[in-house]
Order: sequence, then structure tokens, then C-alpha cells
Amino acid sequence: MSFPKNFVWGAATAAYQIEGAAYEADKTEHVWDAACRQKHYIFDDHTAAVGCDHYHRFREDVALMKEIGLKAYRFSVCWPRLMPGGTGKVSEAGRRFYDALIDELLRAGIEPYITLFHWEYPYELFHKGGWLNPDSPKWFEEYAINVAKLFSDRVKKFIVVNEPQCFIGCGLYKAEHAPFLTYPPDEALICWHHALLANGLATRAIRAHAKGQVEVGLTVACDVLMPATEKDKELAARENFILRGDNFFNNALFTDPAVFGRYPENVAEEFHADFSYTPEEMAVIKCDPDFIGLNIYHGKYITSDGKGGRRDVTPGMNMPHTDMRWTYTPESLYYGPKAFYERYKLPVYITENGVAVSEWLSADKTLCDPSRIEYIRSYVKQLERAYEEGADIRGYFYWSLLDNFEWKEGFSKRFGLIYVDFDMQARTLKESAKFYSDVIRTNGKNL
Repeated sequence: MSFPKNFVWGAATAAYQIEGAAYEADKTEHVWDAACRQKHYIFDDHTAAVGCDHYHRFREDVALMKEIGLKAYRFSVCWPRLMPGGTGKVSEAGRRFYDALIDELLRAGIEPYITLFHWEYPYELFHKGGWLNPDSPKWFEEYAINVAKLFSDRVKKFIVVNEPQCFIGCGLYKAEHAPFLTYPPDEALICWHHALLANGLATRAIRAHAKGQVEVGLTVACDVLMPATEKDKELAARENFILRGDNFFNNALFTDPAVFGRYPENVAEEFHADFSYTPEEMAVIKCDPDFIGLNIYHGKYITSDGKGGRRDVTPGMNMPHTDMRWTYTPESLYYGPKAFYERYKLPVYITENGVAVSEWLSADKTLCDPSRIEYIRSYVKQLERAYEEGADIRGYFYWSLLDNFEWKEGFSKRFGLIYVDFDMQARTLKESAKFYSDVIRTNGKNL
């Protein structure tokens, strides 16, 4: 077996990481704009106010996508670019930009996949309490209605939220992402619950207001647990969805409510929190997504602790680490998708997978990146293995199309298939882009 004929080969980006034009037209600030403006949160005080200048150069970028041979492109809509107040009026400038981008993609034969929320929370709404405000799910529903009405005549795949583990767990609990806060567990779980309500309302809103048939899913950041030995397989399969500790990255914490309509029973206990909700709220949260998007970069091996639980296996000294200090564990793209498919029985897309390496252009203005080529090769081969064993895997989106603003790391980490000179805005296809182009052309047969 190999990948099916209609397998989707794509690449992904997020609005703030590439668009630039942070203060153009009537766009207002979001929490990342504010964090960058206030300094000290981001590596070397970097800001994505200009970034990759994709807002002005999107036609050039789409041409490069076509040159690579992408079948699909996953991008996010910036909420306060489309709706400067967060609620109310739609920006004509914002609408025109996303209209033009979608049309350019379709002309190039590239299918657009829209993510509604990739962390650009409107700063005006943040000042009203953000995800803590009980009205926040309704604010998001209004935004989703506008996205559906404006773009669903041409876009048929929608991802409602991207990685609540990061925008709640890292942004509002661990102070590692904007708005860099440390809410206590009670408040952090309220935000989590509101994000789930927002996801449920938005999923229904897109379906209700779409112009034609659409598919609506969600994307989560995965904490992939892998068996250290053959005898640990059952343990890893079980532990992947057991909540231990105050871990927002637990694989069941968002997807179980959205798919099954229930939280892990031990949420309040593990977070040491006062956490309650109503059956009516859970009925809204259970939204029957059409697919699940998985963002997987690495995993960790576990073994039995001899007491009915697990313990992490410390990587050996030969374990490669990426420029993000993440382990190089290709099997995570086998065990992760397989575990999610077996639990939820929903189609799976790998909505992000990629690697940051330390690199720069050579004297002849080319960039040979064999480590990224090997990363793509080895990870996608493991994804193929999961597909061959019965997991319904529909597509793979490399992260990222362009070198870009890597959140608190600024521009210091390069994930792109395309090298970007952030001063001159020059683009250069890396050797990995050419390799990925061949993967797409052969539908993975050259791996």
C-alpha cells in the first residue's frame, strides 16, 4: 500500500507569523501585537509588524507554492484584521485581502484550508476579559458566521481553533505565549471551557451559514506517548488519553468534550480546581467535528513504572534535537495519528509537522538542508505506516511554508521550506522544498 490517490499534500502558515501589515488599513491589535509592542517578551525584541510581508507579497508566495506543487495551503484569518472591533463591523480591507488570497490560490490549483483562530485574540476583547468573559463564545460565534458567509463559496475546509493547549495552557497558565499570564487553575479551566463552547458554537455556525457543503474540524497539539519496548504498547495506547496532573496538553482534554461530549472524570482533581459545567453546555461543546487536525513534531517514549503507571524514558546522548530542542522521533507520526484514529474514528489530517534547524544561505545564495529532507522523509514514512495499518489519514501539511516569526522565539528559528531574508524580503527555495515537491509529484513513492 501507499498513500491514496486523493491524499492532500500541503503546507501551513499562521496570519501573524507571516502577514505583516500589522497596523495597515483598519486592522486593530491582537494580543501578540501588544506583546511585541511592549517588548521583553520576545527574543531580541523581535516583532512581526512586517514579518514576511505576505500581506503585500501573497501573489509571489502563491507562485512559489505552485512551483513546489502544493495541493493545498492551510492559512489562518486574523480575527481583528477581518473584524477590527472583534465584534460588529467587517473590515472591507480585511475582506478584500482574504478574498484576493483565496482567489489567487484557486487560480494556481491550490485548495485553501482556513483556520479561524491561530492565537490572534483581539486586544479590545482581551480588555473585556478575553476567554474569561462568559460572552467570549458568542463573540467567536459572530466571527465564525462572518468567515462562513464571506468565504465558504470558495473554501470548503475549515479548522475552527488551532492548539488550545498553547493559547490557553501556554498563554494563560504558564506565561509562555501571549498574553503571558498565569491564571490559577480555576480561571484557566474556565477559559478552556469557554474555548470549547466557542468551538462548538462556531462549528455549528459555519455549517449553518456555509454556501454549499463544507467540512469543519479542529486542530490540537499532541503529546504523543510511544512505547519504549514491545511490552509497553498497551501501556502507551492507554496513557495517551489519561489525564495526569495539570496538563493542558493531555490528548483527551479538548477532543473528548468536542467529540464525545464529556471531560476526563478527573479534571478538577488533577488541576486542584473548582470546575463545574452544565449538561446544556456540554451539548453545545459536543459538535461532531468532521475531522481532527493533529500538530505533531515529536513524542516521548514511556515504560511502566511498576506501580500501574508510567515513567518517561530519558533520551540517550545520541538522540538528535532540533533547533527548538525537541527530540527527533519520527515514530510520533505513527503512534500519534494511529492513537487518535482508533479512539475517535474520525479522519485525520496532519495539520503541522516540520523542523527548525540552524541554517543560512551559502555564498551562491542557495540553501542545502539535508537534515530537513531527512526529517520529512522519516516522519512521512511513519505516517504512511499508520495509514497502511488502517488509520484514515487524509493529508499532510508541512510546517511551515516560509521561515517566519516563531512566536516568543521571534525570527531566530527557521522552519520554512522557503528561506526568507527578513530585511530584503527575498525568498529562496531550500533543497527541502525541491525534495518535498518530488514527494508530492510521486504521492510519497520516493520516500
